[in-house]
Amino acid sequence: MSSVNNQIVVVCCAVMCIILSGCGINSNIMFKEAKGDTVHYDSIPMKPTQDYLISIDDKIKFQLYTNEGEVLLTNNADVSQKSLTGTTMQVEYLVRRDGTAELPKIGSIKIQGLSVSQCEDLLEELYSSEYQNPFVQVQITNQRVVVFPGNGSDAKVILLENNNTTLMEALAQAGGITERGKAKRVKLMRRNGDKRNVYVLDLSTIEGLQYVDMVVQANDYIYVEPNPQLAREVVKEVAPIITILSSAVVILTVVNLLK
Repeated sequence: MSSVNNQIVVVCCAVMCIILSGCGINSNIMFKEAKGDTVHYDSIPMKPTQDYLISIDDKIKFQLYTNEGEVLLTNNADVSQKSLTGTTMQVEYLVRRDGTAELPKIGSIKIQGLSVSQCEDLLEELYSSEYQNPFVQVQITNQRVVVFPGNGSDAKVILLENNNTTLMEALAQAGGITERGKAKRVKLMRRNGDKRNVYVLDLSTIEGLQYVDMVVQANDYIYVEPNPQLAREVVKEVAPIITILSSAVVILTVVNLLK
């Protein structure tokens, strides 16, 4: 039987090497901090430090009224039913790769890099040749943040319908922090030029209330770090090993008994 035991040991070692070489324990955890990575635990901006600038692939729609928006004051109840001179333009216009958008009457104009107020001023100037004292209101319709609430399969893309959407509101729209999520390790990743700054927030204590009212910005990533769940992952990885080893032991035992 010693030869049987030796064969079983060899099979076990071979199977273990194969499994461990492709080990996938907690392989779904993202944004792990490597040595030398920079994260911020303080100096977290609670409100935007500058106006959002229109970017490539943004979508805009606008309202255009004549006579400096007089219709808004004189007939506000019927404003949504009026013609181009006093209506919400429901059509969305895409900011193309060259930074321009194709708009009615005025054609292609460059709006990339403008704030909303600058875009409104530009459209009022351009439409003044067609309409008397135009009043324009611009809205960016696809501003969004991505929220990972603690389990990758529950990630949500949240549209920012309110320019003052807070961190708490964004988390609430994503369903809140999941059971697996670590409230003390919430990472806010915000674009800063060509890179992203990473801020680590602790929402597990009352002290974390200082962060919940921070205003999120378009294209923010909010990542709630998940708990590793080592036991469950190990069991998931080990179960097929046990099955294979059990089958190997039975086969080797039967083979040796038949000799």
